[in-house]
Amino acid sequence: MTAARYIDTYYRRTITEDAPRPALSDDIQAEICVIGGGLAGLTTALELARKGHDVVVLEARRVAWGASGRNGGSVSNGYSLGNTGIVDKVGLKDGKELFQISCDGVEIVRDNIRNLGLDDAQVVEAGKLGVIRYDDADGLKQSQALEAEKFGYESEFWDRAKLQENLLTDRYHYALFDSKGFHFHPLNYALGLAREFERLGGRIFEDSPMLSVNYDRAPVTVKAGGGKVTAEQIVFCCGGYTDDSIPTLRRALLPIATYVILTEPLDDRLETAVRTNAQVGDDRRAADYYHATRDGRLLWGSRITTRIQDPANLAGLLMGDLLDVYPQLEGVEVDVAWSGLMGYPIHKMPQLGRLKPHAWYCTGFGGHGMNTTASCGQLIANAIDHGDDRYKLFAPFGLSWNFGPLGPVGVQMTYWKYRFDDWRQERAG
Repeated sequence: MTAARYIDTYYRRTITEDAPRPALSDDIQAEICVIGGGLAGLTTALELARKGHDVVVLEARRVAWGASGRNGGSVSNGYSLGNTGIVDKVGLKDGKELFQISCDGVEIVRDNIRNLGLDDAQVVEAGKLGVIRYDDADGLKQSQALEAEKFGYESEFWDRAKLQENLLTDRYHYALFDSKGFHFHPLNYALGLAREFERLGGRIFEDSPMLSVNYDRAPVTVKAGGGKVTAEQIVFCCGGYTDDSIPTLRRALLPIATYVILTEPLDDRLETAVRTNAQVGDDRRAADYYHATRDGRLLWGSRITTRIQDPANLAGLLMGDLLDVYPQLEGVEVDVAWSGLMGYPIHKMPQLGRLKPHAWYCTGFGGHGMNTTASCGQLIANAIDHGDDRYKLFAPFGLSWNFGPLGPVGVQMTYWKYRFDDWRQERAG
């Protein structure tokens, strides 16, 4: 069987290793089997291997083939639901703990890169700018003060003058600057985690889609590729490509497509638009997010849909979004455009928990950034290793039903409504 290939992305073009790993072809045993070789699965597996456990990872295609290796590369704190929504759901005490877990995830990624010497992860320690496209300085300062007061997290307010020294556009009014955020090369980072996991004795099988699983009782058995794994415990770390072989998880996730483009090298033109190396994202419900790459391009993400197939003229659509912010870049060419499916829970929070005493899940990371894959993977590893129960902080969000066939329709209609609300708010501001 021919090994799966990574799709054409900026990350694929700058990958530092591309040797495929073998598919599962025998019947083997392990203490723990992890399903999914994305960042959540790799982090879970690596943390368990560091604690001395015998772990096997089964990946349907390639390590970080899905959203883990195609995203915008942003690493910063927080969740898609937002602090206010979280506190409304679980209260301030647990809300603060969840926020700290998200901050811990940033440091886990940073520590892995430093301690493993992952220079090819191309870390840019330039912070993250959260910009707004309407005139509400008081509201932004209030959010800043709330985060400092209730969560002990400091950020810096940028007025319009300072903002326009760095981002030369009339679209943005104000920003909060988070100095602890950074951006990186997620695919090379994932491959670095995989190498370390294997160095510690872990086994990864690529091109080994799960054909069937029996986790009603221990030991668990998984048929995948051309073989079978028998394990004492199993961890499901699936995302937007989760199929019906795990119906409980499939019903709790919506596969949402996200889109990214990479421009041609901009040379001196970059200075006419973007004069910061920070990751930039606006606060709209349908946000743009982007950063300058090390070789002087713009990596720009925007839009979501529930369509599995890419829209016609994907590059043109996203370039239109970019030019709406930076019209001075008219005429810039797109070198490559790509998409990926993220697993998006209805409640906009990661999903962590147990299906059985010996069967765990760690999924639903769409819309959060890379920090949550790290912190949540570590939480599940700690729960398995020594009974750490902090993963239960996510229990109030649970495996909410995605409304079946109506789920994607509802999400798409909600997204269109968000775009209209964003447009109306900008006009009012």
